[in-house]
Amino acid sequence: MTEELDPTAQDSDGGSEEVVLTPAELIESLEQAWMNEKFAPELLESKSEIVECVMEQLDHMEENLRRAKKGDLKVSIHRMEMERIRYVLSSYLRCRLMKIEKFFPHILEKEKTAHEGELSSLSPEELVFAKQYMANTETYLKNVALKHMPPNLQMVDLLRSVPKPDLDSYVFLRVKERQENILVEPETDEQRDYVIDLEEGSQHLIRYKTIAPLVASGAVQLI
Repeated sequence: MTEELDPTAQDSDGGSEEVVLTPAELIESLEQAWMNEKFAPELLESKSEIVECVMEQLDHMEENLRRAKKGDLKVSIHRMEMERIRYVLSSYLRCRLMKIEKFFPHILEKEKTAHEGELSSLSPEELVFAKQYMANTETYLKNVALKHMPPNLQMVDLLRSVPKPDLDSYVFLRVKERQENILVEPETDEQRDYVIDLEEGSQHLIRYKTIAPLVASGAVQLI
């Protein structure tokens, strides 16, 4: 893999600067997104640009392998690497779908109330899936249970019925960029807020909502 890829797909007239990644950097970005998604209690920002670039790169690798000599050891090695990348990619997408199914009312409500220009946590395809999943859930509940109940009980508030992501859960992380003056909330009412510095390369066990913005910015990596 030698081509450089642009996962941002920005136009030359766009307001943000294009980021060009090598194939190795692209795969590393996918693995980081996968680990963060796997260990974060909430649905993170969609990395659809990275997903699309990885799929294009896999197609390119597959085409190169078709032209390679049969019996070449490099072919077997590259094919194993392709299978590994496919596993990471499918695991990442599967993890996101599981979170959408688990927290769909809250995810859709967040999308509905998002401010203009705010990054979406759903890709267009995931948004369609979430809306269809919610519609199917409401239809199922109505047909199986609600229509058999008294009229005053035939409504269900999914936002109240479905649990929210637990942002107070604890996560392990590795610091990629030094961070200063991170405010940590107390564990009990008797304790007080305190501030810590996160040194580059250090590892911590900390409440997720404390470092959620750092996960989004890429300053820390969940492990």
